[in-house]
Amino acid sequence: MTSSGKTVEPLDSKSLAIVLLTAALWGGTPVAVSFAASSLPPVAIAAVRFALGAIFMLAWCWLGRTPMRLQPGQFRLCLVAGLLLAVQIVTFNVAIEWSNASHSSVLISTFVFWVIAIEHSITKTDRLTTRKVIGLVIAFFGVLVMLSKAEKGSASVPVQDDPSRAGDLLMVFSAFLLAVRVVYVKQVLPRIEPGKLIFWHDVVGVVCFLSFSFAFEEFTRQALTVAAVLGLLYQGLLVAGLCFALQTQLLKKHSASQLSMFSFSTPVFGVLLAAVFRDDPLSSWLFISGACIALGIYIVNSQPQQKTA
Repeated sequence: MTSSGKTVEPLDSKSLAIVLLTAALWGGTPVAVSFAASSLPPVAIAAVRFALGAIFMLAWCWLGRTPMRLQPGQFRLCLVAGLLLAVQIVTFNVAIEWSNASHSSVLISTFVFWVIAIEHSITKTDRLTTRKVIGLVIAFFGVLVMLSKAEKGSASVPVQDDPSRAGDLLMVFSAFLLAVRVVYVKQVLPRIEPGKLIFWHDVVGVVCFLSFSFAFEEFTRQALTVAAVLGLLYQGLLVAGLCFALQTQLLKKHSASQLSMFSFSTPVFGVLLAAVFRDDPLSSWLFISGACIALGIYIVNSQPQQKTA
């Protein structure tokens, strides 16, 4: 149990399969953004992505017979979630444009540390244990191995995207914002249906993205390519739609820390996809990194449920 008296349920096989699916799909997001960035500026990409996500969620709610009318007090919840979404996604997309897909996949996973810190010290919904700290350190060591051992392109094997320190630092800030948003959604779910929250926070986000894009971005890039369109559809339907819906459902019965640990597997998928589709350098240490991440996740999620004060 947690300090608040609520039980943190262990992940069953179905939840485990779903959370790994979302981790894999999220791993492809920086790659999809990189393709779309050849045709659209970063914030315009976010607007299209979450407009498609809102359409997906509208269909999801209709199939689930979820009422879409906001009840008293729910507008504020959706507004805050939408504003957090807008700032986090803008920094995420800009950081990808400044850096590359491989670095972005690794660095966005650092949001796990912020989630665990917030849930341990502020919301007190999932407290740290020695076993959890050990698993966390092992998993992050795997992430650092992947990043530090990444091979650089050469004149004979050029890469499409070059990383930058500014882009990497901006991605770490985006990871912090993502953690705040995940914990916030977890906290407000008892007061609003998951599908309704995601739909309206998408709507708020799209309004923010369009306003910013039309005010500050220049649409001087090449025409939409097939790869760019597929990248937009991937981000909108599979990530902003399906992944957000599945994650919100999981947050109803599992802690944000518990689910976020699996995000350490996202860089493995991201680096593999970036190597295949963007010619990013593929580290020979990838399998060692993946093994460390898998071991860390196992240690954290196999610990017995304990009572905390």
